[in-house]
Amino acid sequence: MTAPAPRVDFDAINRAALARLPDLLARWLPGGRTEGQEYTPLNPRRGDHRPGSFRINLRTGRWSDFATGDAGGDPISLGAYLFGLSQVESARRLADMLGVRFDGR
Repeated sequence: MTAPAPRVDFDAINRAALARLPDLLARWLPGGRTEGQEYTPLNPRRGDHRPGSFRINLRTGRWSDFATGDAGGDPISLGAYLFGLSQVESARRLADMLGVRFDGR
């Protein structure tokens, strides 16, 4: 009998990601600009030519592409969107990247 997979602690992962959000965004979405509390990069999912409609709130992690209606509420959902992952896989990869440990990991 195999042990169940550790429960993914989405809240802990998102808290860790928010603490390092500017660094994550520079890695995931280089070349964007910061305007007040928002980071405005090109959206790699749709071949933008100029930044403007894709925005990420640097305090909350909420993001939206106003041109397409795609949106999410945290860094995990942003990673899932950008890299075509499930929420769980995005959370696990982000946890690994940030060194977040949960339930026996």
